[in-house]
Formats: sequence, structure tokens, C-alpha cells
Amino acid sequence: MTSEFALIEALRGIASSPAARGLADDAAVIEIGGQALVLTLDTVVEGVHYLPDDPPDSIAWKLLAVNASDLSAKGAEPVGCLYSHALGEEAWDRRFLAGLADACEHFRLPLLGGDTVRMPAGSARSFSLIALGQAAKGRPVPSRGGARPGDQLWVSGTIGDAGLGLAVLTGRPAAPEASDWLAGRYRRPCPETRLGPALAPLVTAMMDISDGLLIDGRRLAEASAAAMTIAVETVPLSPTFRAVAGTSLEARLMAMTAGDDYGLLFTAPPQHAACIHETAARLGCEVHAVGTITQGAGLALAHDGRPIALPDRLGYQH
Repeated sequence: MTSEFALIEALRGIASSPAARGLADDAAVIEIGGQALVLTLDTVVEGVHYLPDDPPDSIAWKLLAVNASDLSAKGAEPVGCLYSHALGEEAWDRRFLAGLADACEHFRLPLLGGDTVRMPAGSARSFSLIALGQAAKGRPVPSRGGARPGDQLWVSGTIGDAGLGLAVLTGRPAAPEASDWLAGRYRRPCPETRLGPALAPLVTAMMDISDGLLIDGRRLAEASAAAMTIAVETVPLSPTFRAVAGTSLEARLMAMTAGDDYGLLFTAPPQHAACIHETAARLGCEVHAVGTITQGAGLALAHDGRPIALPDRLGYQH
């Protein structure tokens, strides 16, 4: 099969357990004795998810961070992880393990075990990690499918920094300080994993932004059988992004389709807005209301109050 979408559609007939959530969510959720166990798996592949010359410690950090982000999006506290290591040169592997140790400590996600494999000579290296988390007892685990008409759409953090960092690493000019900061956003994502569990009681739907705000927004709208409108001018851009790429409509659309942000995308009733801001502020996080959920279907964009066409490419797809 040539597309991620086609494969997932085919797999839905196999993944029939309720724990699989119809393969329409960030993670599987297994109920054990009234407690929800959340499981997620992500893979990073050389030349696809990281550049061949990226530092090994950053590759390990990213592998763990993207899984920790999925747990947070389900409102789950970390329990532990298992990973598969593609063996290579000893010095490279030791740097990778140093980054893994740093990430396990930072994200409070202890290593429980895993597997090792030897890759064929000259092939791209690939690493997979399974993360396990636990939701608060008696609290529903947020899905992508709970958004309701009248809800506000929110994002955490800023959008587009990692995508611009990749562009800088592959040749786009930027001042050295900005270049280093943006490269760090791409290589070492740092999702605020305390935020998801804190917001879980307030939201109707939640996921993380991994492939781009627009494509992930469309996924949330489809899972919720609702329509979503994003106000482009409200999407938060970092000062560094603004300095390098500007704030034009073109720059904003680039940010919204770039991916690798690993912020949260969530919906909630308007009456929860004050509490959402208070919760985020208590944790030192930024949250921004960027759109609305209405009756209907699909994703729409508005800029300064006027509808605009969707770009041809909404985000990253395998």
C-alpha cells in the first residue's frame, strides 16, 4: 500500500478491540480494574523523521518525546517505556543512550526493557518506542472524537518552529542565534507533558500536533463528525519564527502545515476558557483559542474574518 491512510483503513478490520478506538486516536486505551492504561508506539526513521547527520542524543530525545506527547494528549501520566534499538557504531550508540537517559528523566518515563536488532549494512536506521501511561482513576480518557458544535478550538505552545528549523537545517538562511534555536525545536521537541493531564477534565477532545495543525485539525473534525474553522491570524507564532519568516498569510500557512510541533490541539466549551487559561498559567504554559467547532463536516480557514481556500498540502503524510 502506498499511503498511510489506505493502510489504516485496511487495519481497522483487524483492530476490532474497543481498546483500539477504531484506530482513530493517538493511543490505545485498556481498562483494567477501573483504571485506564494508555499505550502508544512511535517510530523514527533516518531520512524520514530525522536527518542523517542529526546528533545521536537528539534522535533518542525525539524518539521518547513524541511518545510522551501522545500520552499527554490522552491525559495520561507516564508509567514507562520499551524500545527497539538498531545497533551501530559503539560511539554513536553511547551518545544515543546518553540522550535516551536524559529524555527518560526529563519526561518521567522510565525505561522498562525492549529489543536490539542489527540493520543490514548501509540501510537507514530505525528506532521504535512503546510508551505506557495511566489516566486518573474514574476520569474518561480524551479522544479525538468528542468535539461538539459550540466548542472552542485551542492549541498549546507556538506553531511552525520545528518546520522552520528543518528548513534552516536543509539550507534556508537565518541568523546564527535564530538558526540554532529553530534547529533545536526540530531536533529536540519538548512537549509540556504535565499540561494534558491537567486539561483532561476540561476538554471534549484532545490530540497532539505531530503532522501539522491543519491535517491534524481535519483529523479531529472527522473523528468528531463536526466542522472546524481556524482563524489563521490567531495561530500563535514565536518571536523567532516571526523574525525569520514573517507573519504573512504565506508564512502562517507554512507554519500550520509543517508538523513536528508536539503541542496540544483540543476543544472545550466556551465556559471553560477561564479555567483553561488558569490551568496553563499555573504550569507556565501558553494556550491560545484559534477556532470554533460547528455543525457540519470538514476543515475551513478564515483570515481576518474572510474565508480562504485550504492549501493543497495540509501537512505531513507518509
